[in-house]
Amino acid sequence: MVRFVDVGNINRWAAETGVERILTDMVEYIERDFLRWPSFDKAPRVASHSPLGVIELMPTSDGETYGFKYVNGHPANPSRGLQTVTAFGVLADVQSGYPTFWSEMTVLTALRTAATSAMVARALARPASHTMAMLGTGTQSEFQALAFRGVLGLNRLRVWDTDPAALDKFLRNLAPLGFEIVVATSAADAVAGADIITTCTADKANATVLTDEMVEPGVHINAIGGDCPGKTELDAAILLRGDVFVEFTAQTRIEGEIQQMDPDFPVTEIWQVLAGQAVGRRDDRQITVFDSVGFAIEDFSALRFLQDAVDRTSFYTDIDLVADPDDPKDLFGLVTAGSPALV
Repeated sequence: MVRFVDVGNINRWAAETGVERILTDMVEYIERDFLRWPSFDKAPRVASHSPLGVIELMPTSDGETYGFKYVNGHPANPSRGLQTVTAFGVLADVQSGYPTFWSEMTVLTALRTAATSAMVARALARPASHTMAMLGTGTQSEFQALAFRGVLGLNRLRVWDTDPAALDKFLRNLAPLGFEIVVATSAADAVAGADIITTCTADKANATVLTDEMVEPGVHINAIGGDCPGKTELDAAILLRGDVFVEFTAQTRIEGEIQQMDPDFPVTEIWQVLAGQAVGRRDDRQITVFDSVGFAIEDFSALRFLQDAVDRTSFYTDIDLVADPDDPKDLFGLVTAGSPALV
């Protein structure tokens, strides 16, 4: 039997545990796995692109446990009443190859993305940061806000979106949670005076959501919207001014903001900063950019965290996913058991 966390159970678990608490606790799982980065198998995700979006598989293993995520990204889906991103994930035992845990990952991906952003900002942003600008208030925005408050204590938000309905949704969800929120008149107005800038838009396009002249010295940029070939958000000049930090370089050069740059453009993998092998922030005027595209180790960490969190609770069901004949060599016997004899 395989433990399975479906949509209903992950929603109940999140509601009863509290999203902000989940995010702060998940950060520790992700950071511990990043600190053992060399022990993982790593490869860019396997992507199948179409004019409307992308479907991807994201695998990794630490030699004991294997994990993968199936995920899509279809920016036009909301116009059809569908989510932009959906996902599910699996953990398996490396010794037997048997799956051990299966979960929805549409909600879990939103949680792990926000947790990773906050983990990186804790390492790179100025310690006295207190205001975050958010350009894009779609599906990921509330999770980001809660993660940054839970991990960095940041409670002041300046937000902007070209979609008034998305802004209304954001205010409806977060205003009751005690945030100080200013709705800006433009992207430039939103980022004025901000310590941290989060960009998270959905259009699959080489857009310029944030221009160079909008970025003040000392800012940390959490760039999470550019996550596939042909999709960027930042003015390339920002990357030249700042220091760029990535998850897995080989994948980010294909999908991230640095796809705009020369193949030898210098970047630092964030695990090296966390492990003390590379310098992160040097001073209060340095511009730091987290060029985040999402990587399989983060999903692995999130699945492990969820597996532990729901253990001995009512937030999962056991499903009969793997055929288990009494004789491992007689699979045919399973499909003929109880059937009339053939003559």
